[in-house]
Formats: sequence, C-alpha cells, structure tokens
Amino acid sequence: MPEQGAVVVVGGTQGLGLEVARHYADQGREVVLSGRERQRADAVAADLGGKARGIALDLAEPDQLAERLAGVERVGHLVLAAIERDENRVRSFDLEGATRLATLKLIGYTEVVHQLVPRMDDDGAVVLFGGRAMDRPYPGSTMVSTVNGGVTGLVHSLAVELAPVRCNAVHPGIVGDSPYWSAKGEAALEPVRNRTPGGRLVTMEDVVGAVVFLLENRSVNGVNLAVDGGWLLL
Repeated sequence: MPEQGAVVVVGGTQGLGLEVARHYADQGREVVLSGRERQRADAVAADLGGKARGIALDLAEPDQLAERLAGVERVGHLVLAAIERDENRVRSFDLEGATRLATLKLIGYTEVVHQLVPRMDDDGAVVLFGGRAMDRPYPGSTMVSTVNGGVTGLVHSLAVELAPVRCNAVHPGIVGDSPYWSAKGEAALEPVRNRTPGGRLVTMEDVVGAVVFLLENRSVNGVNLAVDGGWLLL
C-alpha cells in the first residue's frame, strides 16, 4: 500500500481541531496543524509528538496562504476547523469584525482548498467546520449564522468540483466539554441539556468521531452532518 499523505488540520492548535490532530497523530499519521502563531503551532505539534509539525496561517489574510502552505507537499485529508468567536448584531454592526469572519470562514477556507487540492490523494477528503447557529440563531449570531450557512453551500459546490476528492462538513451543536463552552458553567449548559432528547450534551469525542467518519467513509460526499444530539427537535 502506498504511503498516505499528511492529515492537515487548519485551526489545529486548540479545541476541536486539536483533538482531530491528536487522533491522527496517535495513529502514527503525519499531521500538519496550523495556528495564527508559528511558535504556538510548533509547541502544540511537539506536544502531540510523532510526525506532527506546525505551520502559521491566518485565514483572514488569504493572499498569504499560498506562501504559507508551500511546504505542505502531499495531503491525504484536509480539515478546516479554524474559527473566531464573533458576536455581531445588526443594530450595532461591527463591519471590520464581520469582514474578517466572512473572509476567514468562506474565502480563507476556499483558498486553502484551492492551494492544497492539487497535492491531495485521489481517495482523500476535505471536512469543513460549520455550526448549528445557522439553524438556531441567537442575538449576536448575525455573522456566525451567515457564514455557517455559507459553509453548507460551499460543501455542495466543492463536492462537485473536487471529485474524486470528497468534501463534507460537520456542524456541531453546543459541545459541553470544549474549552469554550465548559468555561460558561452549568448555568449556560443545563438549559441546552434539557432541550436535547437524550439529556446529554455533545462531547469533543463525539465531534472527532464524526470528522473521522466523514473523512474515511468513501461513500459519504456532499454531506452537512449535524452533531447536536437532536437539539433542534425540542
């Protein structure tokens, strides 16, 4: 069997991206993970060990991505997990923040794919991260809801254009044990748990399992997979 290309995780220095990178590093795969700061990316890669290495990328500066990705030679799978938390309301609209988030999540994601797909294995796959705010918006989610909706359309387009490389997206609900949500405490998490049919919150392990499924099942393509425990049913 020919050697597999690297698993590239953009946004792999923290949160869910880091856990995806950890999963593949533990399997002995070559992992390339990115963060905005090279020093932090290198430190995280060193902590993961094995064949992990770090690079610096800022998806909100798409004109620099070709140069920053030049050292990534062969790609097996690509995971685009980078995100910035944004609270933006129409009545007090932050134009600079909105422009940065839209650039990062849509143009930046697409430019990374543009740069790396010529280096991808034919049986490789791309997974984009969206989120459930596109279906359950909240005050302040104007741009988060919008860009996550854009991810849905982008997945469909990429699945057609990139063939035979597959493209899917994972849309997590509230991930109770993630650094972001666990810091909010039970006062924020309990109401969500009570609105979930199974009475449990999504875990980071759940999301990693979904990403691995989307990357490795060769018959799954063009799918926007919600991982929310049925949150929207109640």
